[in-house]
Amino acid sequence: MATPEYIRAIRATAGHQLLYLPGVTAVVFDDQGRVLLGRRADTGRWAVPAGIAEPGEQPADVATREVFEETGIECVAERVVLVQALKSPITYPNGDQCQFMDITFLCRATGGEARVNDDESLEVGWFDLDVLPPLDEHGSFRIKQAEQEGPTWFEGGAGGATTV
Repeated sequence: MATPEYIRAIRATAGHQLLYLPGVTAVVFDDQGRVLLGRRADTGRWAVPAGIAEPGEQPADVATREVFEETGIECVAERVVLVQALKSPITYPNGDQCQFMDITFLCRATGGEARVNDDESLEVGWFDLDVLPPLDEHGSFRIKQAEQEGPTWFEGGAGGATTV
C-alpha cells in the first residue's frame, strides 16, 4: 500500500521503529456474489483491498476510497465484519515496522469496472467464492466473516473470540 504523507513525516523522525497504525479492509461483493481481489505489486499475492486511514477520515470512507483507488470499483460499506489487532508486526523491505489495528467492512459494489487503478496492484478481478486464488490467512478469514450474516467478530475479554 502507498504510504500516506503523514506516515512519511513520522518516519522522518521515528526512523524504522514499530508504529501502530489504523488499517481498514474491504470485502466487496458484486450482485453475482463474487468477491473483488487484487494481486499486490509488493508481494505478488492476491488480497482483499486494504489501506491506512488518514487523520480525521472515517473508517467506512477509508474502505470505499481504498477500493476505488486500487480497483476502479465504486462501493458502499454496509457493515463492520471484524475488528482485530493484527498480532504480528510487518517489517517492510526498507526496514520500517508496522502493526495494524484492522477494521474490516462488508461492501457492496455499486459501479465502475474492475481494473488496475494504481501502482499497488498487478491484477484486479472478481472471483467466485468456490474458486478463489491462494490467499493469506488475513484475506481468507475476512472473506469468511463477511459471508456470514450477523454479528461483528472481534477478540476481547479473556482472549477469546467474541461476536456482537
